[in-house]
Amino acid sequence: MNLAFKDIQHNFGRFALTGVGIGMLLMIVMGMGGIYRGIIEDATLLVDGVDADLWVVQRETRGPFAELSRVPPNLVHRIAAVPGVLSSRKFVYHTIQRERDGKPLRIAVLGLDWPVDRGDWIPITKGRLLEQAHYEMIADQSLGMPLGEKVKLGKDLYTVVSLTQSMISASGDGLAFFSITDAQAIQFDTPGEAVRLERSSREERGKLFEPTELQPELLRNASGSGAQLPALPSSQISAVMVKLDTGASLDNVRSTIAGWGDVSVYTSDGQKALLLRGTVEKARRQIGMFRVLLTAIAAIIMALILYTLTLDKIHSIALLKLIGASNTVILGLILQQALVLGVVGYVIAYLMGSQLFPHFPRRVILADGDLIQLAVVVVLISIGSSLMGIWKALHVSPNEALT
Repeated sequence: MNLAFKDIQHNFGRFALTGVGIGMLLMIVMGMGGIYRGIIEDATLLVDGVDADLWVVQRETRGPFAELSRVPPNLVHRIAAVPGVLSSRKFVYHTIQRERDGKPLRIAVLGLDWPVDRGDWIPITKGRLLEQAHYEMIADQSLGMPLGEKVKLGKDLYTVVSLTQSMISASGDGLAFFSITDAQAIQFDTPGEAVRLERSSREERGKLFEPTELQPELLRNASGSGAQLPALPSSQISAVMVKLDTGASLDNVRSTIAGWGDVSVYTSDGQKALLLRGTVEKARRQIGMFRVLLTAIAAIIMALILYTLTLDKIHSIALLKLIGASNTVILGLILQQALVLGVVGYVIAYLMGSQLFPHFPRRVILADGDLIQLAVVVVLISIGSSLMGIWKALHVSPNEALT
């Protein structure tokens, strides 16, 4: 009979508790790796989903995801005239926080250039695409809005016409899709009192403007709605998405647009790199440090447990040596126990994680490569943690069996 398994049966309670403890530690290590994968997936989700070859943003900014970007809406027409451009679409993106059922609700608002973009690329699980330019929205299930619910944002009511799944922003907020005009209305919504004060301020400034004495109509216009003033530009957008013709040179189109003094141009890969080198990079370092610390703690706990189990078997090991057992047999006893403990902990970690991770507030993605890497690490720390017990066992004298 295998001595390692015989000893495990003899100390099953201690071994089982140790396996559960190691498994929980490894589950956290596994979960942290999955959280990092989830952060990467969420950060690059939109860049991959919208299928744009180029992103045109405000000059010397890293927008629209890594940094705030503002460009004029007529930029879309300038870009459409560039040779090699198949289509150009407006893009609006911002985050809002409201209260729903007494709890804070954060929504990542994304504007679709309706009717050019009706959300065909969005993975809809229930409902339909946007069919009109106003008062319809597509919401991710994480926002908790059922199909058909009417949500007040700003001064308007929006109906949830469809639901998506796992459409999350880089900050972990659920995405909601609106038409461009609705997204801008939500973003630039102003309270009625603020509008009244602004009109009053314009009227007072207008009284100090000499031409208003000769043309009183100018003063009446100044105190009217801001939307009626031709001198005020239309609301700005976050970026312009560019799709190239088949066979068009990406470098040529990019260099042409980049030559303009008011914009910067990034490829899709460039946008993803900006995201991953920013907040995601800091999260990666922090998660990596915690993973290393927890792995080291697991190794220390395993080493202490195996050393304690070895101390409990001092008399048995001495007796084995007295009857002629080789050091290889004793070494195998401790090493096999360490490997069994590591395997049991890893299995427990995977089974518990599979049940718990779907309930985490952020997505946890368990990649096969990460699981294999962690399995190799578990084997290494199992072997390493057994060394102290092996050292103690090899220094046991056969005479101790006689005492």
